[in-house]
Amino acid sequence: MSTEKNNAPSQEQRENKALLFGMGVIIVACIVFAICGFWLLKKPADIVQGQAEATSIRISGKLPGRVVKLYAREGDMVKAGDTLVHIHSSIAEAKLMQAEGMQNVASSQNRLVDAGARKQTIQAAADMVRQAEAAVTITKKTYDRLERLYSEGVMSEQKRDEAKAAYDAAVAALGAAQSQLSLAKSGARSEEKEAAAQMVNVARGGVDEVNALLEDQYLLAPCDGQIDAVFPHESELVMMGAPIMSLLRLDDKYVTFNVREDLLSRMPLGGEIEVMIPALDKKTVKARIFYSRDMGSYATWQATKSVGQWDSKTFEIKARPDEAIPELRPGMTVIYFDK
Repeated sequence: MSTEKNNAPSQEQRENKALLFGMGVIIVACIVFAICGFWLLKKPADIVQGQAEATSIRISGKLPGRVVKLYAREGDMVKAGDTLVHIHSSIAEAKLMQAEGMQNVASSQNRLVDAGARKQTIQAAADMVRQAEAAVTITKKTYDRLERLYSEGVMSEQKRDEAKAAYDAAVAALGAAQSQLSLAKSGARSEEKEAAAQMVNVARGGVDEVNALLEDQYLLAPCDGQIDAVFPHESELVMMGAPIMSLLRLDDKYVTFNVREDLLSRMPLGGEIEVMIPALDKKTVKARIFYSRDMGSYATWQATKSVGQWDSKTFEIKARPDEAIPELRPGMTVIYFDK
């Protein structure tokens, strides 16, 4: 009986030792696993989400008017030079008629100045010259005759002076008639001709200006692409420079990301990154960064602590895929893993 009592504590002690040993093994194992996990645990990659983009071109013109016909709709694929819209402006056409009328008037005036005086005017001036020449001849003979008589003492000095005055007046009249004839033959002055020619140029410039506006009554596609949006409807009025359509250049696709500046070292300008496109069965492609720009103070990451932290600006990054991806559509999500 006493022997059993002596053996009982030893059995209990053995069980306690076994329990303590087991707990020690578990604790050691946990410590070992914790150490291994600390060393083997990798920091999860930062995920930067962006989206696919394509160059968008706004189709607009200089001609204000009414939309007569839309030749392309949203989603249509167009080629460079395809007609997209017809705009009609009755005001521009009226201005063209007015400008062409002014050009015709200026051209007629210029021809009139170049042609000079009419034949009848020149003939009348020539007749005046002949009359003046005849008057000079007659007065010259009268003066010479009275001069001889005066020298002989037969004629008074007054009569001789009157004959001399008549002769001088005839000579002056002849000079005036000759000048009038010369002016009629030569036509307008060089300054008048230059002014008339410049008026023709001004009128021609007005016609060219209106024609330049009317060139935009048919707007053409500047390049191949897809119509992304059409803003006005047919019969609506559009103003000068108002956008009519937007055209996507599907041959110029790229992806954009908004990243904190502490990630710029892994996304340098001209560097190559790998991106994943979830919508295309998580397709991964290489892309080269061609654009990096600060987005401004409104997109700055503000520090939450005044000590040990600082503000981080946000940069817009654009990268162009190295390969053509026809199925990539603008707006699709694109993922970059910062490993």
